[in-house]
Amino acid sequence: MKKPSSFPRGWSSAAFSLPAALLVALAAPAQAQTGAAAPPPVAAMPVPGDLELAKLIWSTLTAIDHANQSGNYSVLRDISSPSFQLANDPSRLAQIFASLRDNRVDLSNSLLLAPVYNGAPQVGAGNILRVRGSFGLRPTAVAFDFEFQWYNGKWRLFGVAISPMPLATQQPGGGPEVPDARRRGGQ
Repeated sequence: MKKPSSFPRGWSSAAFSLPAALLVALAAPAQAQTGAAAPPPVAAMPVPGDLELAKLIWSTLTAIDHANQSGNYSVLRDISSPSFQLANDPSRLAQIFASLRDNRVDLSNSLLLAPVYNGAPQVGAGNILRVRGSFGLRPTAVAFDFEFQWYNGKWRLFGVAISPMPLATQQPGGGPEVPDARRRGGQ
């Protein structure tokens, strides 16, 4: 498959160095894919319950952590949505996550804690599930802003932002705000 020379309309990404945020490419909306099947009806895209949502978050952080440890981002890419795959090859993901690797941020400790959410998960434009929150890890808490796309009966990674921060910035009962630095089509 030939790599596009420019970003498709509606696609954008940004990356920030630590500690601000790390934003991994937000892939093109499903409508922008050529030859893609129509999205399934809304009823077929259930908003995950508490356990399923936590498993999505844990598995995403685990995949990123394994990729950072091994230097192999192909599995992370392969388990993501087709839009994410089109926008990110393994070498691009390695560049995007370099800051987490260089700062030795251990995401595996997130498996020991339940995520703290910044509000309820929401299904927004393009039938994208967005969930924001944090893990109060010590000495560095980890805030996340994940987006998942329903594909072949599963929620698959569509976009991800991870922001390590000092634990003191995490508020009890509500996670810290993750900077939303995403740009959408043409911005």
